[in-house]
Amino acid sequence: MIFIEPPHAGPAGQPIGRRRLLTFIRYPLARTQAAPQPAAGPFPLLMFAPGFMQCAAPYARLLQAWASAGYVVAVVNFPRTDCHAGDAYEADLVNQPADMSYVISRLLAVSAQPNDLFSGMLNRHEIAAAGQSDGGDTVAALAANTCCADRRLVAVAVLAGAEWPPMPGRYFAHRAPPMLFVQGSADTINPPRTSVQLYRADSRSARYYLDLFGANHMVPYVGTNPVERLVARVTLAFFDRYVLGQATALATMTRDGNVAAKAALVTGRLLPP
Repeated sequence: MIFIEPPHAGPAGQPIGRRRLLTFIRYPLARTQAAPQPAAGPFPLLMFAPGFMQCAAPYARLLQAWASAGYVVAVVNFPRTDCHAGDAYEADLVNQPADMSYVISRLLAVSAQPNDLFSGMLNRHEIAAAGQSDGGDTVAALAANTCCADRRLVAVAVLAGAEWPPMPGRYFAHRAPPMLFVQGSADTINPPRTSVQLYRADSRSARYYLDLFGANHMVPYVGTNPVERLVARVTLAFFDRYVLGQATALATMTRDGNVAAKAALVTGRLLPP
């Protein structure tokens, strides 16, 4: 789907022209029909923000894991930083949280329309977000920065993300939703200290840090490999707990997030190893 975001003021009050937001959507299917159709909703909505100069394709297995588990997964290709941007401009990241909020609103509006493919597809009370790298920076601001927090979010996963210094506003000046920070210990693009900074600044008891031993910036989130499968399991359990309210999902997070020589999951006042 393509959404056209109208001109508006940016987070620092600067004028922003209209923005074309190409959005790829995965959704649960009704498996009993000969020609697969969207299953009957409503379903939780999981927004995803790709990294700098990335689009949805590299993350396909991770996105599919969430959609196959019953989530509508919407990936926003940002107009100035996606894989098609010939003159990619990373400073435009400050405008990306607003893009995410706009797409959430438009998807909810589409879901509310009768006689449409997506009629009744979304539960407006079950909205979460995830993002990787610069996309992680985007959803961290969407969850926890006063400049652009979207209070509709009930859970957020930041994958190799950080506080984006040019982002106006303050991080964690208000009560953020439950957050999961996922970080490879060998990441040299967004090094571990950036995720640790976010984790320590979050004052909520429902905060988690998944430490991936020896993992770099991209491998845990793209393609098909054991660490990507681990991330898929832990993130899904996190969303099941805080989006769907499944209390037993915490046990799954603990089991799948603590693997000898591979990963450790800490929470609350515990610091990453």
